[in-house]
Amino acid sequence: MARGRSSDPGGRAPVEKTERLLAGLPDLKVLGLLHGSSNYTFLARLEPHPPAGLLAVYKPARGESPLWDFEAGTLYQREVAAYELSKVLGWPRIPPTVVRRKAPHGVGAVQQFIEADHRHFLDEQSKRRGTWEQVALFDVIVNNADRKSGHCLFDSKDDVWVIDHGLTFHVDQKLRTVIWDFSGEALPPALCGDVERALAEVEKGRLAKTLDRLLNPAEVRLLKRRLRGVLDPAWRFPEPTSAWSIPWPPV
Repeated sequence: MARGRSSDPGGRAPVEKTERLLAGLPDLKVLGLLHGSSNYTFLARLEPHPPAGLLAVYKPARGESPLWDFEAGTLYQREVAAYELSKVLGWPRIPPTVVRRKAPHGVGAVQQFIEADHRHFLDEQSKRRGTWEQVALFDVIVNNADRKSGHCLFDSKDDVWVIDHGLTFHVDQKLRTVIWDFSGEALPPALCGDVERALAEVEKGRLAKTLDRLLNPAEVRLLKRRLRGVLDPAWRFPEPTSAWSIPWPPV
């Protein structure tokens, strides 16, 4: 499987333009609530943005439901941190996601909306091994506490996009996912260089400064530890420890 910066399928310039638009250049018009989310999540349109307006998913900080284990008002920052890390790794494909401060319901994450069909991970579990391997490894690295099958979207080009990364980067072990297909397997050699690059960026690159604005020092420290752990020759994909290891509902 050819590798590339899958969060940047069209090159840096188009993605950077999209990021600037999402962050605040046009007006953001809320179109309505997206149902099925535990937090307030809105479909929005950026105006003016010809020809018909760029659609986005807007998650305001003050719309986040209280959780006992994640600090209130930080989930939107974790969404952005996951996207920024994916850009450095080159995978998985996450829609451009930014912090937007000027918005109808206050500061929050704004992510490009992906027009997807009804397929999800469980529909395609036996296919696309390389893609699912990347998603599974990413979830280990960011300590994703909520990887549902429905968080894996398929667009009109049959590309896979992954969304909903608000429950990530916790300092305690929180991995909950439907993707346990690679348990016991070693780090794929083709992904080793990507992880090494990400570790270098988190330690002293541009990504380090970005994450310092989005996560607390302990969370960044544990992210570095997980990246180093993955690079250990003895490392293996983890195995589920209990029924809690699979999110409910799984889709």
